[in-house]
Amino acid sequence: MSYFYHCSQTDVGLVRKINEDSMISVPELGAFLVADGMGGHSGGDFASQTLVAKIAAIDRNLPSGEIMKSMRTAILEAHYAILEEADRRGGGAIGTTAVGLILSEPHFVCLWVGDSRLYHCRNGKMVQLSRDHSLVNDLLESGQITEEQAENHPHGNVITRAVGVGQVLEIDKLRGSYEAGDRFLLCSDGLSGFVSDEVISQYMTTAPIDSLCSELIELAKKGGGRDNITAIVIEIPDHF
Repeated sequence: MSYFYHCSQTDVGLVRKINEDSMISVPELGAFLVADGMGGHSGGDFASQTLVAKIAAIDRNLPSGEIMKSMRTAILEAHYAILEEADRRGGGAIGTTAVGLILSEPHFVCLWVGDSRLYHCRNGKMVQLSRDHSLVNDLLESGQITEEQAENHPHGNVITRAVGVGQVLEIDKLRGSYEAGDRFLLCSDGLSGFVSDEVISQYMTTAPIDSLCSELIELAKKGGGRDNITAIVIEIPDHF
C-alpha cells in the first residue's frame, strides 16, 4: 500500500451561511475528491454530500486497477440520485462539481465535472491539469474574450457541466504519472476564484504540508471569501 502525506480543509467563507462544498480523502485507496454543490439551501449541500457518500462506499479492498472505474461509477450513481431528488422536490436544478484524483504507483488519473480544479506541482512549477467546464472558459478558449476580461466576467460563476444536471453526464478524464516530491491540489472555485494561480503556486511549492490547506483558505478569505472554500493537498513522499 502506498503512503501519501495529505491535508484537507473546508470553510464556509465570509459570506455564505451554509457550506455546500464537500470533500473526502481515502488514502488507503489513493483516492481524493472535492465537490462544490449548487442549488441553494439544502440543495447544493445535498448534492455534494451525496457524491461524497458514494465515494465513501467504495470497497477499500479493491485492486488498484478497479479504483478508477469505481470512482467513475460512484459519480454516475450520484448523478442519478441527485436527479431523482431534484424531481422529487419539484424539478429545480441542484447539482455539484466533482474533481477526483486516484493515485496508483506511479500513475494518476483525474476525473472531473465542472470547475473544481486539479493542480500538479513538480520541481517548483505548478500547472492546472483539469479544464474548467464553464461559460467563461469556453469563451476564453474560443477567443471571444481575453484573460483580463475572463477575470471579472459577469457570468464567471456559470458552469456548463455538473453532476445531477442533465440526463447524460460527461466525465472528463486525464492520466499521467507522478514522482517523489510531487504535490497535487484539488480545490473548489472558492479558492481558485479568489487567489491567483501565481500565489497558489508560491504556497504550493514552498509551504509545509501541515499548514498548507489552512494557509490557502486564509488567502481566499483575504481575497474576499465570498464562496465556500475547500482544498485537499497530497504530497508524494521521497520513497513510495
